[in-house]
Amino acid sequence: MNAIKRLAGQTAIYGIPSILGRVLNYCLVPLYTRVFHPEAFGTQTVFYSYASLLMVVLTYGMETAFFRFNEKEADKEKVYSTGFISILLTTFVFILFVSFYAGSIANWIDYSKYKVYVIWFGWILALDTISSIPFARLRSQNKARRFATIKMVNLTLNIALNFFFILFCPYLLKHFGHGFIGHFVRLFYNPKWGIEYIFISNLIASGVTLIMLFPEIAKTKWKIDPDLWKRMLLYAFPLLFAGMAGIVNETFDRLLLRYLLPKDIASYQVGIYGACYKISILMTIFIQAYRYAAEPFFFAQAKEKDAKEVYARIMDYFIIVVSLIFLVTMVYLDDFVLRFIGKEYRIGRGVIPVLMLANLFLGVYYNLSIWYKLINKTIWGAWLAVIGAIITFVLNFLWIPLSADHLIYGYYGSAWATFICYAVMMVLSYIIGQKYFPIKYNLLKFFGYLGLSVLLYFISTFIVIDGKIIRFLFHSFLILVFMGAVIAVEKPKLSNFRL
Repeated sequence: MNAIKRLAGQTAIYGIPSILGRVLNYCLVPLYTRVFHPEAFGTQTVFYSYASLLMVVLTYGMETAFFRFNEKEADKEKVYSTGFISILLTTFVFILFVSFYAGSIANWIDYSKYKVYVIWFGWILALDTISSIPFARLRSQNKARRFATIKMVNLTLNIALNFFFILFCPYLLKHFGHGFIGHFVRLFYNPKWGIEYIFISNLIASGVTLIMLFPEIAKTKWKIDPDLWKRMLLYAFPLLFAGMAGIVNETFDRLLLRYLLPKDIASYQVGIYGACYKISILMTIFIQAYRYAAEPFFFAQAKEKDAKEVYARIMDYFIIVVSLIFLVTMVYLDDFVLRFIGKEYRIGRGVIPVLMLANLFLGVYYNLSIWYKLINKTIWGAWLAVIGAIITFVLNFLWIPLSADHLIYGYYGSAWATFICYAVMMVLSYIIGQKYFPIKYNLLKFFGYLGLSVLLYFISTFIVIDGKIIRFLFHSFLILVFMGAVIAVEKPKLSNFRL
């Protein structure tokens, strides 16, 4: 229980910047969906989808390799320096490539008018990639508070700059445009730009983050161990393919919508789908915070005799939390959650429960995936992710229209493809993991808690109540039913979980 409490504490600390940052970032969704047309919002969604894929390529599994070898090797400084220098060198090559071929890249992704976007994103990715290993070191040293502080500064600055450029500067020009203030604002603000300032804000925040990580970077020995580097790459290489395939599963639905839908509606549809995808924020916040804490924890815990029991028990608590997140989000969806996006975007609300459950399955998969990392069988991670990517591609091509006369499901098809992809990956990881690294997960609790949350959600949709207060009380009662069931089942073990 002490180990589980330690993980819970670390998850809470890592969750502070994730939760506050995402909540603040979520405040940008009402801004974007009211200031920008869905087509413009769709453009930034597509660029960030590409960025997610490239981030995986640029880090090529070196973070996980760092955690693994940091536990195995006696000289931890050597592990850090080798991993960091490797990332630094490959990032330098990347930024040179982007600088020389930005125009060709913009043409290739069918955004020929946006060469400058490509350059900006190149630098954003470069700065974030260089920061990845110093951040990993903070996690391995259990310096969660410093990690959280830097992340929080990054997120807060990014959000503040968005509001500054998108709202405050136009306000100043509108009311003081002909005076000194107006002339001063025009020195750094271009009124013709819109979503450009989303990217510029991100770029500035990433640069400040790297500066804040300078104490960790300064500790680098600036010496790479060739033998260790080869072993780290061999371990990380399958994770690169796993990560690439995983990002395909996470983001390519938006890219495929952009290119498979008729051009006159593509960006509009991507904008609606991208806004609705963000509703799953509570699920992704928790999973992200949990992953920050869990990966180094799982490697460190592997040395203990009761490691497998701890992993199984952690899964129980994980299922409880994500099932509760799903239920809370869905029962309050119409009264509260959907108000954060513009009315024009709410037409896509039907995909939200599907995407919430899909991300829940992804979180369970992350939990299960520890088996192939601990036994150095990372190739299985690649195979599972590739299988998921194939499912994503096939189902999206089948269910996204190729022409206006061939409309099948559109972004609903993308949502269900994501659901099936993560469900298959989760099931396969469990089955194969039980062969190589058997852990006695409690499947009854998994299906029981998840099934109860889904059942209570369906009850909330079948019983329609007009009065807002009565409806709120009824939905709150459903949540209390779930929590009461959890307490009844977990009470014997929760008595040992005092902080």
